[in-house]
Amino acid sequence: MIDPLLDLTAEIRARVPALPREGVTQLLGCVEGFGLFRDAKGLHHRSFAQVAPTEGPWDLSPLIDHTLLKADATGAQIEGLCAEALAHGFASVCVNPLWVPLAASLLKGSPVRTCTVVGFPLGASATQAKAFEAEVALLEGAQEVDMVLAIGAARAGDWDTVRRDFEALRSAVPAPALLKVILETCLLDEAEKIRACELAAEAGLDFVKTSTGFSTGGATEADVALMRRVVGPRLGVKASGGIRTYPGALQMVRAGATRLGLSASVAVVQGGTGAGPY
Repeated sequence: MIDPLLDLTAEIRARVPALPREGVTQLLGCVEGFGLFRDAKGLHHRSFAQVAPTEGPWDLSPLIDHTLLKADATGAQIEGLCAEALAHGFASVCVNPLWVPLAASLLKGSPVRTCTVVGFPLGASATQAKAFEAEVALLEGAQEVDMVLAIGAARAGDWDTVRRDFEALRSAVPAPALLKVILETCLLDEAEKIRACELAAEAGLDFVKTSTGFSTGGATEADVALMRRVVGPRLGVKASGGIRTYPGALQMVRAGATRLGLSASVAVVQGGTGAGPY
C-alpha cells in the first residue's frame, strides 16, 4: 500500500519537504482505507481500521488552498489571507486574477504558492480568453491556475471542445506551474464526471477539482471518491465548496482528496466551524 500512497502524495512531499515540529502529525493522503502520516520522525502509513477513535485531529494545513474569491474582496483582506496562509503553512492562497500581483509579492520566497482562477465561475469563456487570462496570471506571479470546465460543452457531449480547452490551457500553463480543472460536479452526471476526468488526465492536467463554490452544490465524498478512482494516484484531486469543519475536511481527504479549497481554513485547522460558500 505504501507505493500508491507515495505516488498520491508526491506533489505534497516535494512542495513541503520539511518534517513538522515535534508533537504535530500531518495526514498527507489516503488510499483504500490507509493513510500516509508524517511527524517529526518521518513518514508512516496505517490502516484507519487500526486508528483509535481518540486519535487526531491531524494537521491538514499542507493540503489547504486558503481561498478568497468574493467579488467584494479588498486588498486589505488579501493581505490578511496571505498572513494567515504564512502563519499556518497552507499550500496556497487562491484569489481572483486582480489580486495575483499583491498575493505573489506578499508570499515571495515562502513555500506558500499563489493560485488563481480563470474562466471563473461559469467556464463559458472563449478558450483563447481563458488561455490569455492564465498567461497574464503567470506573468504576474501565479504558480497555480484553476480553470473552469466548459460545462455546457460537457453537458452536450461535445468532448472535442472540452479536449481543446484543456490542451490550450495546458499550453498556456506549462510545468512547473500547476493546472487544475474545476468540473462543477453538481451540474454533471456520473458519466460526464468520468469523461471529464479522463480527458483531464489525457491532456496532462495536474488536478481535477469538484466545485467553484458558486453553483448549486459543493464537494461530496462520493464525487471525490469517483474522481480519485478515475484519475488514479498520480493526479491530484481537489475538494472545494461547502467544507467548513475539520470532520468535513477529513472526510474529503479519506475519500481521496489531496487538496482542499477552503475559505474557512483557519477555523478548520483550529477545530471550529467556518461560514461562507467556499
